[in-house]
Amino acid sequence: QTPIRIEAFDNSNIQGTDPVSAMVVFIDGKPDKKEYRKYKIRSVEGPDDYETMREVIRRRYTRVLKENLPLPDLIIVDGGKGQMSAALSVLEDELGLDIPLCGLAKDERHKTSELLYGDPPTVIDLDRKSQEFYLIQRIQDEVHRFAITFHRQLRGKSAFKSILDDIPGVGVKRRNLLLTHFKSITEIKNTPLETIKRLGIPEPTAKMIQQYLNEHAET
Repeated sequence: QTPIRIEAFDNSNIQGTDPVSAMVVFIDGKPDKKEYRKYKIRSVEGPDDYETMREVIRRRYTRVLKENLPLPDLIIVDGGKGQMSAALSVLEDELGLDIPLCGLAKDERHKTSELLYGDPPTVIDLDRKSQEFYLIQRIQDEVHRFAITFHRQLRGKSAFKSILDDIPGVGVKRRNLLLTHFKSITEIKNTPLETIKRLGIPEPTAKMIQQYLNEHAET
């Protein structure tokens, strides 16, 4: 039976910072972007892909059950046997769900290479020119793109916040003002001084902020 609703997950924790996970949904072979979800990982420190997978699967399907949302016909996790085992331990042992789940492994060029299914997981042979292989490759690429984009956004915000903390004379209140009104360090550096002053920041402090960022911040 061809799965109608597919939910796919991928984790991103480059350099072990700001770990996140992302979920994409495909219905009848097409992405349904309004159903996409992003997750900041709460319980895991550092690059622990298996615990990250457990957390996000637990959060997603606890909510699905609580709110009586539609269950997928197939769950795809980006990864091999370890990620599959982590996801299944939550689905079956904690939540009592019996949903088909498969894993997608990549080759050394980071391209989709294998579809794993079953317990224990075994490789399912798929013709690389088939519509099925094209679909799972597209799903894997999409969930990876979505997770990486989210992770980069978070890392950018963390770096932005961190450098503002280092500027003399910029306390929590002024830092939050700058974070609210500007999207990036580059925007603060290039904005007219009057714009910063209109936030209630005195001219000497505004000048010092721009000078500090010009000297210390990478763009």
